[in-house]
Amino acid sequence: MTQTATQTDSTRAPALPDAATVTEVRHWTDRLFSFKVERPRSLRFRSGEFVMIGLLGDNGKPLLRAYSIASPSWADELEFYSIKVQDGPLTSRLQHIQPGDQIILRPKPVGTLVHDALLPGKRIWFFATGTGIAPFASLIRDPQTYEDYEQVYLTHTCRDVAELDYGRELVESLKDDPLIGEMVGDKLTYYPTTTREESPRMGRVTTLIENGTLFSELGIADFGPATDRAMVCGSLAFNMDMKAILEGAGLREGANSEPAEYVVEKAFVG
Repeated sequence: MTQTATQTDSTRAPALPDAATVTEVRHWTDRLFSFKVERPRSLRFRSGEFVMIGLLGDNGKPLLRAYSIASPSWADELEFYSIKVQDGPLTSRLQHIQPGDQIILRPKPVGTLVHDALLPGKRIWFFATGTGIAPFASLIRDPQTYEDYEQVYLTHTCRDVAELDYGRELVESLKDDPLIGEMVGDKLTYYPTTTREESPRMGRVTTLIENGTLFSELGIADFGPATDRAMVCGSLAFNMDMKAILEGAGLREGANSEPAEYVVEKAFVG
């Protein structure tokens, strides 16, 4: 279900520090939702970065968490994709926001999942679990991704099929995107998997890499530092497993100050 703001009262004074007005909310499952807010005119960010967002706590102090911006750097609105934690200090309340409400948005984007942190390569891999797809939702809509790489691979692992809908709908929409549709062409490959509910492709992507299934299905025999770059965003355990896999293949971890072959988003755990 999608809720969209029909009118914004521009004369209303912000009730929160660094307030941003919610324009749209969509509940994908009973555990997942996305929402959009008005983009502050002064905010500049690189696709793949995150910001601190939140609400006022019961004590009147800001309750903030790191959220990757799911919209690309050129978008007029900022999109976020979130899990619902019923007893979570923030998400237990954030999941009930509606268009017209306000959230706190600290206008200082940061993060490691940016093109600047990687050396030039032939292929780029976006490895995600759950809501870790959010920064890649930004990057697969960024023209630079398709300018820099010949092939783009997005893997997304979730427990249930419905939890893949956010990424699936986004990928399907790109071919008709007026800005980057032609750039995307056949460069982008989407590789979804589930770990609990039956689906066409079952298993953790880490397992599918280790047993050779992923590369066999995609027809890749030369994965390594000479050709491949990777970004990783998921649970702490997933991030650690992927680091081991990538380093085992000869890739080195990069940073904004020292680009290399792969990067991991350390601010996201979920």
